[in-house]
Amino acid sequence: MLGQVGAWLLWLLLAVAITEHTHQYLVDRLRWHVVLHLPRPLQTLTAVLLGSTALTTVAALPAAADSTTAMDAEPSPDDPSSVGEGRPTPDALDAPPAPASRLPHGETLGTLPALTISVRSAAPPTLRQDPGANVARSAPGGTCRVVVADTLWDLAAKHLGDPKRWQEIYALNRGHKQANGYALTDPDEIHVGWTLALPARETTPAPALPDPTAPTPGSPDIAAPGTTDTAPTAPPALPASAIPAPDNKTTSTPRPPTPAPATPSVPADGAESASGSPPDQPGDEAGVALPTQGWISLGLAAAIAAVAALLRLHRRRHARLIFPAPVSPGPQSTLTPPSLTHVETIGSRDLSTAVGDHRRAKPAVPAPVGVDLEGNEVSLFHLPGPGLALAGADAIPAARAVLAAVLTTGVSDSATARPVVVTTADLLARLLPPGAPLMGLDPDGIAYDGDQLIVLADTAAAITHAEEEMIGRRRLLDTFDTATIADLNARADHAETQPPYVLLIESARRHAARLQAVANHRAALDLHPVILGPHSGLTTLEVTAEGTATSDTPCPLARLSALSADHLAAVLAMLTAVQARPEPGTDIDDPPAETPPAAAPTEATEPTPAQADDTAALVRLRVLGPVTVTTDTGPVTTGMRKGSYTVLAVLAAHPTGRTLDQLATDLHPDVDPTAAIKRVRTDITSARRVLRTATGHDEPMFIVFDPATSRYLLDPQTVAVDLWQLLTAIRQADNTAEDDAERLAALRRATDLYVGDFAEGHDLSWVTDYATSYRHQILTVYARIAEILETDSPDGAIAALERAVDLDPINEELYQRIMRIHGRRQRPDAVRRTLRRLEKHLVELGGAEPSQATRRVAERQLAPAASAIRGSR
Repeated sequence: MLGQVGAWLLWLLLAVAITEHTHQYLVDRLRWHVVLHLPRPLQTLTAVLLGSTALTTVAALPAAADSTTAMDAEPSPDDPSSVGEGRPTPDALDAPPAPASRLPHGETLGTLPALTISVRSAAPPTLRQDPGANVARSAPGGTCRVVVADTLWDLAAKHLGDPKRWQEIYALNRGHKQANGYALTDPDEIHVGWTLALPARETTPAPALPDPTAPTPGSPDIAAPGTTDTAPTAPPALPASAIPAPDNKTTSTPRPPTPAPATPSVPADGAESASGSPPDQPGDEAGVALPTQGWISLGLAAAIAAVAALLRLHRRRHARLIFPAPVSPGPQSTLTPPSLTHVETIGSRDLSTAVGDHRRAKPAVPAPVGVDLEGNEVSLFHLPGPGLALAGADAIPAARAVLAAVLTTGVSDSATARPVVVTTADLLARLLPPGAPLMGLDPDGIAYDGDQLIVLADTAAAITHAEEEMIGRRRLLDTFDTATIADLNARADHAETQPPYVLLIESARRHAARLQAVANHRAALDLHPVILGPHSGLTTLEVTAEGTATSDTPCPLARLSALSADHLAAVLAMLTAVQARPEPGTDIDDPPAETPPAAAPTEATEPTPAQADDTAALVRLRVLGPVTVTTDTGPVTTGMRKGSYTVLAVLAAHPTGRTLDQLATDLHPDVDPTAAIKRVRTDITSARRVLRTATGHDEPMFIVFDPATSRYLLDPQTVAVDLWQLLTAIRQADNTAEDDAERLAALRRATDLYVGDFAEGHDLSWVTDYATSYRHQILTVYARIAEILETDSPDGAIAALERAVDLDPINEELYQRIMRIHGRRQRPDAVRRTLRRLEKHLVELGGAEPSQATRRVAERQLAPAASAIRGSR
């Protein structure tokens, strides 16, 4: 009888213990507050019984253990509502952990964890490890612990003051393994007890401008502060490509309701803000950090590099061929503004020289305004929605980058394919430096197809212009029974191409309805509104000081490019210089300038070692064409590093040598200087070792060091360089030749040495400057050969000039010389054929045409033939 009473008492205590544990769970999960305590002796006995029961249950039901999660019975001292920090058992690591769940607003409760007691030995509090310690080490804004009912939206609102920054928390913690063995892979699912890193908190939020199209306070369209909408809406979603597929073993949690979004802000004074990116956001690996301020994507850098390449081509087009030409290994002066030289260097790597047409390939993405989370370029013309509104700390720099991206699109195409931008004088004044002229790219109004940048008086005039464009395009579609402008441009029976049309204006409440009417036709009519300031009908991107972009609606842009006012002014100046317009040009019969601009070196003339083309040396270095090295036994094809070839090319162009710092700047402009110097040292050491092995000589250095100047230079006694031999031959023709025969022989030796552009295949910008200089010198050589041959062998002179045209098919003086010889030989058809050939190549320069001077030369050669025809009649 006593045993039965004891057994019943034990079962009663077990029931009370289970009730207490259930009460404690409900307090933790549902925050119900009911006071229920047992006497302390009974609590101890209950713990023993409950532990024995749990162990018996696990032993009897091993299959059930596979679906349970180990939890610590002791609450965390840091957070009374959090689950304990005990180490999960091996079985628990294989089971899906319990996600944090929400109950407000009718949302369902997630799966409850099974009841399990883990026994652990006591340890001093100071020895306990934080499961998120590894995450905390890389947390710029500290860390936070996940408690019951938390979401990324809540954590961003609580710790960062802005719930829309939940994407930054997700990006910062994505893939980091937590203490329970799992990692954040789905922004909809976080687990209780996780320690998450926080991004840096913004200390000085930008002043906010009211949304002119937003509902006013007190209207039924906006909730009062402190209230919650009855119908929950989701926070801004990441692009589908950036969110990994959910794990089938876990249960996702619904997102919390979205409160009324805060009004984005735009700095009223257009002040600049530092550009950066939080961890795991698209950063400098997806773009270029500008030397002074700002960041641009690689796509925009490539577009700017394409403009710089076109500018170089235009200079080659007008270069004069004067003999004797300045004989110097120095490069031509660069036309790119110094502030954009670094951008051109990086961007040119995404461009390749097209075979046979001497043009630069255009960037793959039109109007590249930023990148997505994966670092892929995003085009303004491919964004979803009716238009784009820019707000936030970097809205002004982002608007500058948008303008530059649109205007640099299609610089190598015909003028009709290039986008048109309409903006206002007030906004352009905010984007450009103080005192900059507020005008388009064609201030004189002489371009073939008008202006690509149209500047109007105010916002009302700009919207009126857009409405007129909208009506005109809609009529065209109706006339040709076509649905979209893209379909219309693809038709062969419609000659007038409609370019993309971008409306860049500031937000204004008064014109909001008119603007929305234009924006609604964006997809069909290729009209793209970009508004500075919030607008309720468009996708509004809040661009933070770090360059990241957040939005209340899905948008692929994760980071926008940002330009300073000076950078934008430099881009517009380059675009103005390459506008296709009628040009006066220079007649071959006009007296030349004293110093041809195309031949003016940027550095002091360096003395070049005199080397004949038959100079005996252990190593023969060829830098005209692909860089190659040969010895008496043949070409050196193995062992040489690519960087070693580049070092040899630099030293060939600088006979007096270069310091390590100069070599590092030339070869690795976008690498840390210390690391770049180490790479240059390795390249020099590798070149010496390979050349010693190839020649069988251990003593020569080949690349010697001059302690007096701290420069490395090629040893002219052991290395013969084709560039030096070419310059030596040109000097002989100019200075020591006694007659035309000897002069002609020296010039032909120079042409035989020139087998290609300098360091062909290397994409560094300094290589282009040197290649342009040496190409101009060899063109001058061919022109001089034609002058010598013209009297006795006019066809030989034409052949020499035709060879020069193959090397540079856009130099107008070459065509003038050819037409003049054909005209003297009474060959009008050949004159016309030569002019048409020039026209064909110039069309590829953005729709350029032969200059007025070149057309006059053609007319003079055709006039005698026309007179002869009239006389024969």
